[in-house]
Amino acid sequence: MNAMQQAQAAYRTAANPIRTPRGAEYDAFARITGRLRAVSRSPAGFRDIAAAIHDNRRLWTILATDAVGDGNLLPPELRARILYLAEFTRVHSGRVLRAGAAVEPLIEINTAVMRGLAGRDGTT
Repeated sequence: MNAMQQAQAAYRTAANPIRTPRGAEYDAFARITGRLRAVSRSPAGFRDIAAAIHDNRRLWTILATDAVGDGNLLPPELRARILYLAEFTRVHSGRVLRAGAAVEPLIEINTAVMRGLAGRDGTT
């Protein structure tokens, strides 16, 4: 790599936008929801479905853990809704894996959360 390429690489890195926590959450939801959509639309094998469901469960577990943390500044009503959705996700994920239930409810929940994170929750 010559000096010009090194300089371009350095500025390219510095020019990357700073990600907010909200943006990082949106990106995580978008990535995982994309995987859920992929396995729901194609004849995916159990391994692919289980991996997508596992990642979605992990995301919701992290959100639920954060919602009950002392440092969480969200209103109590919103924290309770997050916990409810996390529990629904856990239970429905089990149904998907055990009984072949539809993945779509998980996709719909994630998509609604993404709309809220992007400021498009329909309440404005």
